[in-house]
Amino acid sequence: MNKNTILAKTGQILYGGDYNPEQWPESVWKEDMRLMRLAGVNFVSIGIFSWAKLQPTEKTFDFGWLDRLMYLLGENGIWADLATATASPPPWMSRYPDLLAVDVDGHVYSHGSRQHFSPSSPTYLRFAEALVKKIAARYAKHPALAAWHLNNEYACHMNMCYGEASAKAFRLWLKERYHTLDALNAAWGTAFWSQHYSAWEDVQPPRKTPMFSNPAQTLDFHRFTNAAFLKIAKMECAILRKATPDLPITTNLMSFFKPLDYFEWAKELDFVSWDSYPDPLDYGELIGARGHDLTRSLKPGRPFVLMEQVTSHVNWRPVNVAKPVGTMRLWSHQSVARGADGVMFFQWRQAASGAEKYHGSMVPHSPDPEKTRVFQEVRELGAELKKLEPVAGTLVRSRAAIVVDWETWWALELPSKPTEFNYLAAIEPVHRYFYERNIAVDFVTPQSDLSGYSLVVAPTLYLLRGKDAKHLDRYVREGGTFLATCFSGIVDENERIVPGGYPGHLRETLGLWIEEWWPLGPSETRKVRLGAKALSGSRWSEVIHLKGAKALATFEEGYLKGKPAVTRHALGKGQAFYVGTVLDDSSLGVLLDDLSRGLKLAAPIKAPKGVEVTLREGGGKRFLFLLNHNGKAVRLPLGRLKGTDLISGRKSGKAVLLKASDVAVIELE
Repeated sequence: MNKNTILAKTGQILYGGDYNPEQWPESVWKEDMRLMRLAGVNFVSIGIFSWAKLQPTEKTFDFGWLDRLMYLLGENGIWADLATATASPPPWMSRYPDLLAVDVDGHVYSHGSRQHFSPSSPTYLRFAEALVKKIAARYAKHPALAAWHLNNEYACHMNMCYGEASAKAFRLWLKERYHTLDALNAAWGTAFWSQHYSAWEDVQPPRKTPMFSNPAQTLDFHRFTNAAFLKIAKMECAILRKATPDLPITTNLMSFFKPLDYFEWAKELDFVSWDSYPDPLDYGELIGARGHDLTRSLKPGRPFVLMEQVTSHVNWRPVNVAKPVGTMRLWSHQSVARGADGVMFFQWRQAASGAEKYHGSMVPHSPDPEKTRVFQEVRELGAELKKLEPVAGTLVRSRAAIVVDWETWWALELPSKPTEFNYLAAIEPVHRYFYERNIAVDFVTPQSDLSGYSLVVAPTLYLLRGKDAKHLDRYVREGGTFLATCFSGIVDENERIVPGGYPGHLRETLGLWIEEWWPLGPSETRKVRLGAKALSGSRWSEVIHLKGAKALATFEEGYLKGKPAVTRHALGKGQAFYVGTVLDDSSLGVLLDDLSRGLKLAAPIKAPKGVEVTLREGGGKRFLFLLNHNGKAVRLPLGRLKGTDLISGRKSGKAVLLKASDVAVIELE
């Protein structure tokens, strides 16, 4: 099997859900198989929370039920995404004192929920390794096995552990990173506040302190936490790859999840997958699109899988509204439109007990689930996804990119800044611009290959290594267009101010230096003039001095009146722009519209507001996705584009009529 594609073994768009038959008597399983076949299910995740069932005591294992389940799936033509079951240790393991995680206040977590373990616990690592080895050996050659599923939503509920096991592991991690205490003291700036270390044993996690913790120490603890969880995943991957070198491995990520650097995680996975739960009351299609775009970007050149979503309603919000009729179908097709080759749900059959018994499912609580609205929508979606088989393996191609850097996120949101920054609040308006104009956009890191992008936008890239700044500078000099927004390039990887003036390593690229910052109050705004256009900034302003750049826009009021607010620097074959305030959405749109027009970035076709348009390409084929998020019908002219709608089977003609919440997938001629 070629594990570079998740479809090499299935040959279909994956469809199914998280299946937990251990919660039900085996008499229910055969009915599950019948309903799965009826719904078009071809792929299920199993065993995710089954550790206690597989290993009921420290010295005993029970795989009989899983053997019977795997046989049943194979008999019914359903592929298994078999989990390593390490997501939640069984109760007996909590007898070991190092297992349980400890929060920043010193409180010890208890068994009774999930993810209560310390990622640095030797006990956890020992038992997890043994379990994965047994599962891998037992099922490596099983004909129903299509993929491995590591753990589940790593670090979702418990991430930063401050217990003794973590303290010991943190010191070992620091020794590997810095080698000597002198190097550690220099990196952490321990001359400040009398924090100089003379023994490794004195170094602790950044536990509760009376005032600000050392920012470099806290940043390193973020890095360590990411590495501690990734160590678990790497351990599991090594076992699975030895047993099944040709089977793909994944784990379910969670989009913009702060504790884990998903670009690092994606390097260890054969395909990426994620869990999407946008609130139907909160512009869910935009939030879903942003998550799809990030997940697609983590593993360039490969489709991803939407591993979890809900059919109707979740159980963990104050008010758990159901998705309106048609929304589940629409949002499922959105994932395929933005690069997914699999559409999955949590979960298959709604639980009868436990903390998630009110979470929606593919088979809801009902004496006759087959006749429920939810199951009928599930069945209809399954039939439609079968028609999209030609789309599988094709890709979304982008010429625009947004820089995302997890270490910037960790460092930027540490306390004691000139103003309080929210990293996602800087990223979201930029993504929203491209989404609303149907311009394909990827997310990249400062280290990514940028050669294929005409425009790269870096919102508030606060932390920037010198080598990464050189990489961005080279991108511009070789013909790229780069846009950085305020408070970028300020510190290096150790959270130290880059000497020579702001914006540090970006000074030459941007052709300017910044004398001082002028944060604005919550209700303050500043008028900005861009030629004949009136723009508006808020929250931030700064005194910019030009050193090669030219002012495109100036502040129009206050102390900074007449001083640069937006600049452009011609550099080599390219150009670098800088924005010294936080532009509102409309003003940001004016600036990005100018850049997009100049770079000929445009949607595949023109569409009215609320209609999402994407293009997937590959193997000489092109597929135009049209999704109507409006509550009314719309008519879309296609111009010279012609093709056949894979869902309806109809020729497209000169225009497509989309009903409210409707979808068309046109294979273009």
